[in-house]
Amino acid sequence: MKRGLLLLLVLVLSGCAVYATHQLDQQFGPASTQQRSVTLSDQEAQLYREEVAPILNSRCINCHACYDAPCQLKLNSKAGIERGASKVPVYDGTRLLAEPPTRLFFDGQTPDDWRRQGFHPVLNERSQSPAANLQASVLFQAIALRRQQGEFTTNILPADDYDFSLSRSQQCPSIEEYEQYAAAIPTGGMPYGLPALTDEEFGVLSRWLALGGKVPDVAPLDEVTEARVTKWEQRFNGDDLTSQLASRYIYEHIYLYSLYLDGERSQRFRLVRSRTPAGEPVQIIATRRPYDDPKVERVYYRLVLDPQTIVQKNYIPMDLTDARFQRWYSYLWSVPEPITTLPSYAEEDASNPFKTFAALPATGRYRFLLDHAQDTIMAFIKGPVCRGQVAVNVINEQFWVYFLSPDLGYERGRDFLSRQASHLDLPAAESSNAIPVASWVSYSEKQRDYLAAKAKLIERSKRLVLNENIVWDGDGNNDNAALTVFRHFDNASVVKGLVGPQPKTAWVIDYPLLERIHYLLVAGFDVYGNVGHQLVTRLYMDFLRMEGEMNFLLLLPKAEREQVRQYWYRQADQTIKDYIFSDLIKVERDSQITYQPDHPPLDQLHRLLQQRVADVANHSYDIDQMALSPVAKREWRRLQTIQGKGLRYFPNVALVLVDKADGGAQLVSLIHNKAHYNITSLLDEESSRAPDEDTLVVANGVIGDYPNVLLRIAEADLPQFVNRVGAMVSAQDYSQLLDDYGVRRTDPAFWQVSDQVARLNHLQHPNTAGVLDYNRLENR
Repeated sequence: MKRGLLLLLVLVLSGCAVYATHQLDQQFGPASTQQRSVTLSDQEAQLYREEVAPILNSRCINCHACYDAPCQLKLNSKAGIERGASKVPVYDGTRLLAEPPTRLFFDGQTPDDWRRQGFHPVLNERSQSPAANLQASVLFQAIALRRQQGEFTTNILPADDYDFSLSRSQQCPSIEEYEQYAAAIPTGGMPYGLPALTDEEFGVLSRWLALGGKVPDVAPLDEVTEARVTKWEQRFNGDDLTSQLASRYIYEHIYLYSLYLDGERSQRFRLVRSRTPAGEPVQIIATRRPYDDPKVERVYYRLVLDPQTIVQKNYIPMDLTDARFQRWYSYLWSVPEPITTLPSYAEEDASNPFKTFAALPATGRYRFLLDHAQDTIMAFIKGPVCRGQVAVNVINEQFWVYFLSPDLGYERGRDFLSRQASHLDLPAAESSNAIPVASWVSYSEKQRDYLAAKAKLIERSKRLVLNENIVWDGDGNNDNAALTVFRHFDNASVVKGLVGPQPKTAWVIDYPLLERIHYLLVAGFDVYGNVGHQLVTRLYMDFLRMEGEMNFLLLLPKAEREQVRQYWYRQADQTIKDYIFSDLIKVERDSQITYQPDHPPLDQLHRLLQQRVADVANHSYDIDQMALSPVAKREWRRLQTIQGKGLRYFPNVALVLVDKADGGAQLVSLIHNKAHYNITSLLDEESSRAPDEDTLVVANGVIGDYPNVLLRIAEADLPQFVNRVGAMVSAQDYSQLLDDYGVRRTDPAFWQVSDQVARLNHLQHPNTAGVLDYNRLENR
């Protein structure tokens, strides 16, 4: 029924748009892109910076940023506002052919570029007058429509009027279509399904839009910053072949990062490929992937300002310091043999880093990745693959990550990596259009061959001792040595430290595995690719998960490994089990850890590894770090002991604002650790769920960039709250819990609480915090 109404609406909009266009043309003249890069008066610039930007940043970009912004409308930069909106979604799990990319700042530079690619304006592009700037502005019409709707009258919004699913049909009306859209969907104003702007906020945005919606240009760099940019561009663009190859390696790994050149993080930059050298205007080479053929004789790596407001879901900050560059230089420039030729950009080679960068020291490449290991792994979550169940249902809900020590000496295994390079090919070699079944067979055979060869290498190695000392200890100073990964259904988080109770699984990642994670899910992943490309990516990630788990299991007694693996893969399809437990990927060599007979070996191994990284492990997310009373901390620990029961009704991520007796507040994250018998199911995840084993992980501060619900609890009420959670047995019980503690999306106090959450988040995590995303807020 709803789909039929949507189809009817599309037909009505298309018919009425012709008439509306004629009416607007009669009133305000024909549409044409406006030149908005004009000098603003001091009053106009002040209006935007001091009044408009805070509203956009706290009420609008919570949903309108990154690739998953509805209608591709990004409101966190001038370029995004001027680009406007599109009816074509970025995330489409059904398309048979890859779409042309529409990356802001890359695939178009001007509004004219974007109009040619089908984007329509959200600001007035007819004659400029206050009346026209409001009447012909989609932004104004959207906030006016929400204001017209008034306050909510129910706690839970009716499903017939609101669709909050991520895969919902998006209408994305142009200004010519908006009157008919508003008549057909009167609940479609902005902020969608959230409390309306206050009178003051509406007045500020209306005044700004009436003046033309002007946004100040980014201020030019001062001399000190210009000098820093020049110094780094010189470092990235040495003429010798070693420098060119090392810089290519660096670029392909940090091109998504927000780079800072001073300790104050006042201006952030992105590293891009350019046709032009330093001193000339940047001409970005906009290829689908960072390693695609640039089609120029020489690539130059340049730093460009990133003017976008920081949103947490795609923010990966890195400080470029002299000390960091000295480490990079020691890692990558100390080549064993002089480099005489550079590798090609042919897709089948460039997509495989073991072929492309074979001339650079393997241990150095590994140390480069370990230097910022959290970022290396986090990039697959905060990059283009930031959304999609198929992309992340390949990992468990919570697991700890360790790394194989680089001191084992990858240069000794250089010949092994060289021989195995073809077995380490990745799906991106098939470009953005792939055939999943044929690809899976091909890559599964290559992976089995690689693991069989790796098993023989381990069994033959006299130098390798299978005990806790093969795990990297962070060199005594690097807190990237121990990480925790959380999955939140269709997104995930990576944080430093071993957070939460002991998890079901853990990984030990070595260099080939870490490199493949990056080239599979970051450098080689095309969010605009076809359904085959996305499925093959997910299927290949199955191999990488199993490999990380097996590296961890090698430290258990040989007799225990299969039993633990069988538990991890309960009820898995026999074909999957045959692959997982194949003799080809078993290592018969026993662990050399001395285990005590009176405690489970798995528990002992976890304790040993915790001790191994104890000097560097981050503890900022621990319950002990909360500024709460001992009683409150005890209650949070008690909450983590509850298992099963009604936890299945709990959302993936709940952010809790704890009101303290002294007037202060504490932010706490409740992460639903959904249990599975196994995670081998591609499309029917529910069939492998084990809800009676569900738990909650409690963390200090914010974990998860997409909260599903906000809660507000008085510190004194925590015992009662924990009791209520433990007593839940139904969805109704959860709904009643929200009645007492929830700040639903319909709550008049929602924005007040949201603002307080944002302030506390920045106070607790000043180096990594950004605007949280509200596209996944629930309605129940």
